[in-house]
Amino acid sequence: MKISELKAGQGKVDVEVKVKSKNEPRVMQKYGKELKVANAVVEDDSGEVALTLWNADVDSVNVGDTIRITNGYVSEFNGQKQLTSGKYGKLEVVGKGDSDVPVEGEKKPKKAEKVKKQDAEEIEEIEF
Repeated sequence: MKISELKAGQGKVDVEVKVKSKNEPRVMQKYGKELKVANAVVEDDSGEVALTLWNADVDSVNVGDTIRITNGYVSEFNGQKQLTSGKYGKLEVVGKGDSDVPVEGEKKPKKAEKVKKQDAEEIEEIEF
């Protein structure tokens, strides 16, 4: 299925997409439980759509990753379609992206400096 085919209220959505951006996660209270949630934007060759990430998915999904959602759900909020794996769906990371791409609102981390250090026996590459 392609993003351009998604309709609000649609269930049983199976789609493979790339994560274009991801906002800072936030914590909310619902039904007496603390839940972690983050908004992201995902894309394929037909377009892009908002993605809502919940709990463990917030930490496992990064910008640039390719993810597969199986049995997902599309809702609508303020006139914008939103995709989520939902209560009965599954989200899996099928391809890792560039981990140096920052989450929106975060500063981009500096690349690790590489220094060669000669030891008596061999040359090691050390990252710090």
